[in-house]
Amino acid sequence: MTPAEPAETVDLRADHLIRDPFTAFADLRERAPLARAGIPGVEPFWIAVRYQDVRTVLSDPRFVNDVNAVASPTAADGPALADRTAPAHRTEQVWRARGMPPECAKYLRAGVFGADGARHRRMRGLVHPAFTTGAVERLRPRIVRLAEEYARALPEHAGPDGVVDLVAHFAYPLPVTVICELLGIPEPDRPRWRRWSSYLGRGAGPGLDEALRAMVAAARELVERRRAEPADDLLSRLAAAEGDTIDPVESISLILNLIVAGHETTATLIGNGTAALLAHPEQLALVRADRGLLPAAVDELMRWCGPTIGGVPRYATEDLVLAGTLVRKGEAVMPILAGANHDPRAYAEPERLDVRRASAPDRAGHHEAHLGFGHGTHRCVGAVLAHQEAVVAFDTLLRTYPGLALAVGPEAVERGPNPAAWHLAALPVRLGPQARAAA
Repeated sequence: MTPAEPAETVDLRADHLIRDPFTAFADLRERAPLARAGIPGVEPFWIAVRYQDVRTVLSDPRFVNDVNAVASPTAADGPALADRTAPAHRTEQVWRARGMPPECAKYLRAGVFGADGARHRRMRGLVHPAFTTGAVERLRPRIVRLAEEYARALPEHAGPDGVVDLVAHFAYPLPVTVICELLGIPEPDRPRWRRWSSYLGRGAGPGLDEALRAMVAAARELVERRRAEPADDLLSRLAAAEGDTIDPVESISLILNLIVAGHETTATLIGNGTAALLAHPEQLALVRADRGLLPAAVDELMRWCGPTIGGVPRYATEDLVLAGTLVRKGEAVMPILAGANHDPRAYAEPERLDVRRASAPDRAGHHEAHLGFGHGTHRCVGAVLAHQEAVVAFDTLLRTYPGLALAVGPEAVERGPNPAAWHLAALPVRLGPQARAAA
């Protein structure tokens, strides 16, 4: 088999992909399940959009996250790679194109998202105990208290027209506070971490370089502080492990990974999910009538309007065939979660939101009815926490504001421009006539 010559290169920054990736990838999923994609400043790469192909990319050991794990190509690997010493690091290229300072690249490469095998297990093992089902269950009462505090405070943020931005005043503050408390970031430092993270969430633009430099410096300061004054938190665990289990660059990378990934995607899930429920009154009514549906509803919302469009690019360690196409050793493949989660091969009527769907196995026989948290060894370490936060968030909003409603039509909700994440720039809502009484 010879490499397929794609008829087109998909521009992942195209307006229709950012506006509605779940629908936009449907056509591509049928005519070109493995397609070439491009982003300015980044070498072309493959994108996989079908459910089973995405699962393969996420779990097949022949695909790795670490470009250094791909042996140096030789002439036998073909002329396209013969003069290369290693594959181009696509994620690094993306961030450089967005404005990442060159000196920050080492933290990107050293993070848990760029590790495989023993190094990945070593770093993941350091933080995993804080995110187990038992640990998250013990944290639930605190999550509930925080959610109730932010919910009760919402009327204070309403404008003269009674409209409140639920993203700014609920969806973001809740997971930010939870992950900061879990890590051990002092409360006075948290507003600046949220401000810095917002630059990363937007994907690009002025201020990103300064934000990244500031985050690295602040993370180093936090480690030193916890080394001098240990506490019962993740920062202290990382500080104690530095120089033994992890090196200084890895510890900074882990902190940045946990802070950003620990709230951006969860905040987006809460915002997207609330918007979806309010736009589908029949589904909202089901959840209101039976709060026991909330865990399944969160899984369905993660599938139907999840925050992550595409996963981390993975690199082929050998020539292989995916979706009937030859992928050469060293080539990168990005799994498109938004395409996989709406694949009719895996889900009946995938475009239909059904909060009861996740209570049964999908068509492929899998009991986790979505790939929103990834799959395989790199499945999101914080998946249990994110799921719990979303359940608590929706439950709290529905209890506190039974009259909660969108303040604009669903089609008028503004979304951010980041092609890697489907997120709301804002979510204007009206709390309803009972809001202040409930608060």
